[in-house]
Amino acid sequence: MNSVRRGGGGGAAGGDGDRRAAPGEADGPRGAGDGPRGTAHDSAAADAHTPPAHAATTALPYARLTARQAVAAVADSYSETAVPDDVGTPSGASSGTPSAPDGPLGWRGYDEARARARERTGEEESVVTALATAGGRETVVLSFEFRYLGGSLGERTGDRLEAAYTHAREHRLPVVSLIATGGSRMQEGMRALTQLQRVARQSALNRAAGLPQLAVLRDPTTGGGWATLGAAADVILALPGAQVGFAGSRVRPPDADPSAYTAEGQLAAGQIDAVVPPDQLRATLQRWLQLLGTPQELPATTVEPTPPSTLGSPGLPGTGWDAVIRARASGRPRAEAYLRAYFDDREEISGDRCGGVDPGIRCGFGRREGRTIAFAAQCGTATRPAGFRTAARLVRLADRLGIPVLTLVDTPGAANDAAAERAGAGAAIADTFAALATARVPVTSLLIGEGGSGGALALAAPDRLWATPDSYFSVIAPELAAAILKRDETQIHSTADQLRIRPQDLLELGVIRGIVPPA
Repeated sequence: MNSVRRGGGGGAAGGDGDRRAAPGEADGPRGAGDGPRGTAHDSAAADAHTPPAHAATTALPYARLTARQAVAAVADSYSETAVPDDVGTPSGASSGTPSAPDGPLGWRGYDEARARARERTGEEESVVTALATAGGRETVVLSFEFRYLGGSLGERTGDRLEAAYTHAREHRLPVVSLIATGGSRMQEGMRALTQLQRVARQSALNRAAGLPQLAVLRDPTTGGGWATLGAAADVILALPGAQVGFAGSRVRPPDADPSAYTAEGQLAAGQIDAVVPPDQLRATLQRWLQLLGTPQELPATTVEPTPPSTLGSPGLPGTGWDAVIRARASGRPRAEAYLRAYFDDREEISGDRCGGVDPGIRCGFGRREGRTIAFAAQCGTATRPAGFRTAARLVRLADRLGIPVLTLVDTPGAANDAAAERAGAGAAIADTFAALATARVPVTSLLIGEGGSGGALALAAPDRLWATPDSYFSVIAPELAAAILKRDETQIHSTADQLRIRPQDLLELGVIRGIVPPA
């Protein structure tokens, strides 16, 4: 029988950092006592005395950089933002609450532990907040110092985070979180845990204001830091091998699969968007900021994206079955070819945030003629529930940020195996229909291949669908229609004609706006 641990306690932290935590003092994740790899323990203290404005350095964003080194590794320049007046007092109190020795719980030795953390790191708290410029975009950056009590969140951490989120809202700036934390600070008990509610509220307010939030998961990202700053971000990047999960290493079941708690495991489970090598993180993050970092106001006059030009043969099919054969041809241009031809540059999101990834759908944001356009593209395979949920996630994110959307429709239909049913195929398709139906931004759709029933229609914008000459759209595959009608195989071709599935049929029926020509 497997042993069972009680739930909760997903990420309590607060170990002293330069020694093993005393029993009952901390549940910091692995490496709580490690300094940054290849970095002297007093480097952060030296950084603390640098001028307010910082030039970028050549440091690479390895998992165990100090908080300031992590900012410098991704930003062109930065300056620290003001912190609330009570931050830096020895009490651990918040919002003007009178000081108390050893914090709100009177935890014996807590003041001494913080003093050691300050001496070791040069920081007054576990997070540094800054106003940075990255890739030509101004942004608010939150960077955690793991050597300060395991990067744990206490009341003063909450003060700083709230002030930073507020600054971002007041100045309409994106927020980038460089996370390295073991979770809530045990020495402050429930007063620390409730900071998660505080952070979640601030994140929600910025989301409602249409401001993008990006997260970089350093090692480790566990507990409440993952469940608020990390998992709630619009785009989540992670460094290779980073420990990522709600449960810290010391509170997991003994038989838990360790790979599930890694950046790579979370990527496979659809929980993060990409694992980015350290030497590529700066450029990747800056591209994302260039794509998303200028919030738009959703003007009613936002221009809808023009559909891509056809990349296949411009001639129209003679019969319904001809249309099917052309759409199913292995050499027909697929989503990747259309995305490559349409966008000057692009970045992709991954996963449905519900445990699934569908490699048969591509979603993300691209730049075309200086303008950001979101895209969701089917790749010619049966779309799985995770694919529909990822597309719905993309459309809603774009809608919130005021970014128009392009969808490319190409699927024989929704996946219909038992696993797809168990994964909620019906609900996922319904959610995708709803996302497109309620989008305030313009959505343009192009049918580039097979249009297989509802699984294809779910990604087709109502009244804004175009088609290429080598495509078809049908209520059901001609073969299945013939089978349902109890017709033999010789009647499949005539059934295809009866269904009127050719691009020119769709135009005559009013299903599509037009047939796109070659460039």
